[in-house]
Amino acid sequence: MNAYLAPPVLGWGHTDDPFAHAMRTGRGPLWLRREDGLGRIPLHVERWCAEPDRADRSLLRRAFHRGLPTLDIGCGPGRLVTALQSRGLPALGVDVTRAAVARTVGLGGSALCRSVFDRLPGEGRWGTALLADGNLGIGGDPAALLRRIAELLAWDGRLLVEVEPAEADERFTVRLEDSAGRSGTPFPWARLGAQATTRAAEAVGFDSVSSWRTDGRLFLELELPY
Repeated sequence: MNAYLAPPVLGWGHTDDPFAHAMRTGRGPLWLRREDGLGRIPLHVERWCAEPDRADRSLLRRAFHRGLPTLDIGCGPGRLVTALQSRGLPALGVDVTRAAVARTVGLGGSALCRSVFDRLPGEGRWGTALLADGNLGIGGDPAALLRRIAELLAWDGRLLVEVEPAEADERFTVRLEDSAGRSGTPFPWARLGAQATTRAAEAVGFDSVSSWRTDGRLFLELELPY
């Protein structure tokens, strides 16, 4: 991590960790095990490694409609960024897991193995940012993440973010866990629903544009004021 001071972003990234293995194979199961003893959160590896589903397509349509360069934050195996590029939209994925970036590139997508808090191409010029699949939890500090995204976007940029389908506002520590009992190192995470996300976003300068729900998944569109 460079001059951008931020909490540790994720607790994986080595070639033998559970997430990297899942990215290489395209299969789970995989969970985030909460360190506070309140259970575990399933990660939808097979969905992430498949073609975009109907909920994904509802998100992608918003980006296509804007027609502006799009940054996919925490792109994972690259289904969203490659779908954008296949339609001719300039797009870039960023992810801290080499295996995820390799899978994205293998699909023909553009991606960098980098933290969102590191220096990125096109800072202050991205028209749209995507934050799907629970990635609002990155770093366990949504305010810091949203503030960083505001730095990356152009003056009229928009953020398309997936939030928890039920209201939540939690910060906690997790470990990755697979069905073989392997686990990664602990790292901070967060879960926010629509109301909590809107409050956090407005506090760093975003305005709410709209929200929509598709197949049980909930999304918000946020904009930076002109």
